[in-house]
Amino acid sequence: MMEIKADIGDITKIEAGAIVVSFLEGMKHPEEKLVTIDKALDRAISQLISQGEIKGKLNEVTIVHSLGRLPATRVVVVGLGKRKELNQDKIRGAVAETCRRLQQKGIDNIATIAHGAGIASISLESAAQAVTEGALLGVYSFRKHITKEAEYGEIKQLLIVGSDKAELPLLVQGSNKGKILAEATNLARDMVNESANFMTPKHMAEMATKLAETYGLEVSVLEQEQMQELGMGGLLGVAQGSQQPPKFIVLHYKGKDSAETDVALVGKGITFDSGGISIKPSEGMGEMKGDMAGGAAAMAAISAIAQLKPKINVAAIIPATENLPSGKALKPGDILTAMNGKTIEIISTDAEGRLILADALSYAKKLGAKFMVDVATLTGACRVALGDVYSGAFSNNQGLMDKVIAAGAEAGELIWQMPMHEQYKEQIKSDVADIKNVGGKWGGAITGAQFLAEFVGDIPWVHLDIAGTSLSEKEQGYLVKGATGVPVRTLVNLVLSLAK
Repeated sequence: MMEIKADIGDITKIEAGAIVVSFLEGMKHPEEKLVTIDKALDRAISQLISQGEIKGKLNEVTIVHSLGRLPATRVVVVGLGKRKELNQDKIRGAVAETCRRLQQKGIDNIATIAHGAGIASISLESAAQAVTEGALLGVYSFRKHITKEAEYGEIKQLLIVGSDKAELPLLVQGSNKGKILAEATNLARDMVNESANFMTPKHMAEMATKLAETYGLEVSVLEQEQMQELGMGGLLGVAQGSQQPPKFIVLHYKGKDSAETDVALVGKGITFDSGGISIKPSEGMGEMKGDMAGGAAAMAAISAIAQLKPKINVAAIIPATENLPSGKALKPGDILTAMNGKTIEIISTDAEGRLILADALSYAKKLGAKFMVDVATLTGACRVALGDVYSGAFSNNQGLMDKVIAAGAEAGELIWQMPMHEQYKEQIKSDVADIKNVGGKWGGAITGAQFLAEFVGDIPWVHLDIAGTSLSEKEQGYLVKGATGVPVRTLVNLVLSLAK
C-alpha cells in the first residue's frame, strides 16, 4: 500500500528514486522549480525543450537520469497540457500515468510537487488532493486470484513537497481527503472486480458489517422473512431462482443528532445477472459479476463519508441477490407486488435491477429520506446512448440534478442529464397490472428510469445509470482496465455539498 505524505522542503535536495515536476504546453523555458534542477543537470531539460522532446503535452512523461548530480536518481517531467485548460482532473490523470510508468521501472519512492497549484484557480489543497487521488487510483490493480508474482513491485512512498511552512496544513488536508476518496473508490473497484462466487449477497452483507465496525456506522441486514413481512415482492421475485439467499443491506451514518435520514444512497446489488429465464447471450456474460457496481458504490461512498464526518445523516441501501434461471425462477408474464403495493407485470426477467430497486426506493421513502440518489448498472440502452464516457442521469428535481452534475464535475466523473418527459410513461403501462417492467425497444434507459420514478413519489431524486461507466476496457489516466469505481467520489462530493 502506497504511503502518501506531505512536507515542506527543497525538492532538489530530496533523496528519492524520482522527483516529479511539470511543464505546460506552449512554454519556451523551464519555470522556477525546473530552473534549479535544469542548472544541476547541466541544462539537460532546457535542451530537451528546445529539441522539442519535452513539449508539455498532457500526460507526456520524460525521464532524465541525474547521474549523481542531484540526490534523486531521476528527474521526471510530466506534461500538464495547455495552461488555460488545466483542471483537477487533468492533474489526476497526469499523476496516474507518471506513477504507473515509474512503478514499471521498479521505482518505489517518489517526491513530487503539488502540480497545477495556483494555475486556473486550482488551490494548493485541491492540487494536493488531485495528486493523491491520481497516484492511488492510477496504480490500482486487482491481483487477489493471481498466484504468479507481479512483474514489478509497488510504489511504497509518495512525498508531496511544498516550499513554505504555511502550505503544510493545506497540503495535508488536501492529501487526506484525496486518500479517503481514492481508497473508497478502490474498495468499490475491488468489489466489482471480484468474481461472483466470492461476491455473493452474503459476502456483500459481511463486507457491510465489516465497514460498519471499521468506520462506526450502524448496519442492519434484512433476511428473507423480514423481506416477506415488508412485502418486498420485487427483490424476492428476482431472488427466487437462486440458491443464494437475498440480503437487504442498510448502513446508517449519523452526522448530526437526530433520527431523520437526510440522504439515501440506493445501490443495485445484483451479484450475478444471467438474465434469468430471459437468459443473456453467453458472450460477455462474465462481465455480469459487476452488476452490483451501484451497490458497491453506495457502500464505499458511505465509508468515505463516515471518515470525512459532515453534519448530515446518510443511509446506504443495497438490495442484494443473484438473478439465475431455475425451476423456481421468475417467469415472463408473472405479476409481482412491490413494497409500496404497486403491481408489476414481468415482460423480461432480465430487467431485474429495477425490480429490486423498486423495493429499495420504497424503503428509502419509508425512512423519510429528504433526498434520494440511486446508482445502478441498469440498462444496456444507456451504454448505447452514452458509451462509456458519461453516466446517464434522470431526475424529478432540477435543483438536486444540478448538484449531482456539479459533484460529478468536481470528481472528474462525467454525468449527462436525460429527459424524463411524461410521454415516456405510456411505454410502461400494463394491460394486466399497474406497470410492466420493460417499455419496449426504444428509449430503454428512459423507460427504466420512469419505472423507478413510480416508487419515489415527489421526493427529490436522481437515478444514475452507470451501465457504461462502471467498467473501463483500457488503461487511461487514472482508470485502469476493469472496474472504475464510478460514481463513488461523485456521491461523496454530493453529500458534502448537501451538508453545507
